[in-house]
Amino acid sequence: MLNLRPAVSRVVGPLAASLLRAGVTPDMVTVTGVVGAVAGSLGLIARGHFLVGAFVVTFFVLTDALDGTMARLRGPAGNWGAFLDSTLDRIADAAIFSALVIWYAGRGDDSVLVAVSLFCLVAGVVTSYAKARAEGLGMTCNVGIAERAERLILVLAGVGFAGMGLDIALPILLWVLAVASAVTVGQRLVEVHRQAAAPAS
Repeated sequence: MLNLRPAVSRVVGPLAASLLRAGVTPDMVTVTGVVGAVAGSLGLIARGHFLVGAFVVTFFVLTDALDGTMARLRGPAGNWGAFLDSTLDRIADAAIFSALVIWYAGRGDDSVLVAVSLFCLVAGVVTSYAKARAEGLGMTCNVGIAERAERLILVLAGVGFAGMGLDIALPILLWVLAVASAVTVGQRLVEVHRQAAAPAS
């Protein structure tokens, strides 16, 4: 599990502070990020423009670190921002894998990779839901080898490599991601079962 947030925050901190001074809110950045990611996914990746699509989507996905830094600099502002950020993250993630489903169901012409892409989409949703549901029940679920950062790195790297002519990279990384996502769901089920079965103290 990667923990890139501290390093990223140091890089984007000055930009976040400048945007706040200009009157830009974290919510504005969150919405802009998801709109850009969805547009890049469905407008570029789904049409086979993999290299530029990977760059565009990566750029907008990275705004997730920017809005988080802005929120921390601005100080407590209730739960709305965290809810909006998490909800729109799911939309952005779904758009990326939906774009691959569209590609492989059409010009990509590979029914197996349609299924693998769809599995990755669903597994990502289940991974996030398992954590949210566990926390709603008063437990923690911070385990798993493929959280959001890992999923995005794998899929966008695969798309980018495919755009540079290394076509085999995307199928390989999709299979790797499918396996890692399945393992992560299993890890979270085991962890929540362990906590639920533990005797109350």
